[in-house]
Amino acid sequence: MTGLRVVESATQPTRTSVERCQVLGVLNVTPDSFSDGGRFVSLAAAVARGIELVRQGADIVDVGGESTRPGAVRVDEAEEARRVIPVIHALSAAGVRVSVDTMRASVAEQALDAGAVMVNDVSGGLADPAMLPLIAASRTRCVLMHWRAHSEVMDAFADYHAVVDEVGVELSMRVDAAFAAGVRADSIVLDPGLGFAKSAAHNWSLLAGLPVLRDLGFPLLIGASRKRFLADCVDHGGLAADSPLDRDDASSAVAALAAAGGAWGVRVHAVAPAAAAVRVASRIAAAGTGGR
Repeated sequence: MTGLRVVESATQPTRTSVERCQVLGVLNVTPDSFSDGGRFVSLAAAVARGIELVRQGADIVDVGGESTRPGAVRVDEAEEARRVIPVIHALSAAGVRVSVDTMRASVAEQALDAGAVMVNDVSGGLADPAMLPLIAASRTRCVLMHWRAHSEVMDAFADYHAVVDEVGVELSMRVDAAFAAGVRADSIVLDPGLGFAKSAAHNWSLLAGLPVLRDLGFPLLIGASRKRFLADCVDHGGLAADSPLDRDDASSAVAALAAAGGAWGVRVHAVAPAAAAVRVASRIAAAGTGGR
């Protein structure tokens, strides 16, 4: 990210000057997330994990208090805020750059007040009509993801004739809605929403179509980490395709390819290998353009 604020603290490693894809480390403070639910539900465990993610190479820690796995049932607003706000406040006070993963404007507002620097809305502003006006008023960076329905029913909406084109059109509609609400163009990051109302074939097509999505003219965030479509690649080394943790190698491969393809950021659970992957991609890109 241009103009990355470097916080000099024990939790923030020194950055190089090479421009590269950003690494968002996933911190789920939920009991029911698909791969790590229940591991970081206490404040102490969550804060320790967030600091660990930065030490492993995360540029931003993405804190979420509501599972969006397929079939997940929504938690109420008060419970979501109870889970995430103390964690964001503590991590921000420790010098960690934090984003909040929420579809609720009220939670996003509290998170920004607690020190968050970005809002990651998987609904792209569709779930809460107050979200885009909040983003505009706060002038904060936001991620607008492609989304068609809540997790309980989203698989029923995985119907496309040309998934890359349709996702591109629907993301453009979210950009138009953001502009209409007063959101600045330089605040917007787009996410094609891998795994959200998408089949495995749709996800692979979207990754192959990354150049088309880049032509929308906005930074792209890719969130493939540990998702079930990566089970297609877990057929070696005695790994278990149905284990999300055994998809980490495939997740890091996607991170490398996304970074090489010009993605602004990757959202990952296993930060250290993804951090290495995006650095390799940036070095190769620099060498290919005559950099040193």
